[in-house]
Amino acid sequence: MTIAFQLTMFALIAISFLLLIGVPIAFAFPEGWSGNKNILFSAVSLWIGLVISVGVLNSFI
Repeated sequence: MTIAFQLTMFALIAISFLLLIGVPIAFAFPEGWSGNKNILFSAVSLWIGLVISVGVLNSFI
């Protein structure tokens, strides 16, 4: 169970870092929001899912 928690935490940190870099870059381009809206929504949904997963796995450790 500890390995699953560690991998989920690593994925959360990696996605957070990618969003930290990717969201400002997406908004910097003239067509950034309309062109990358679906990708950003998917990444944010993944991030929310990972936050919930880390919370659930943390209760088992």
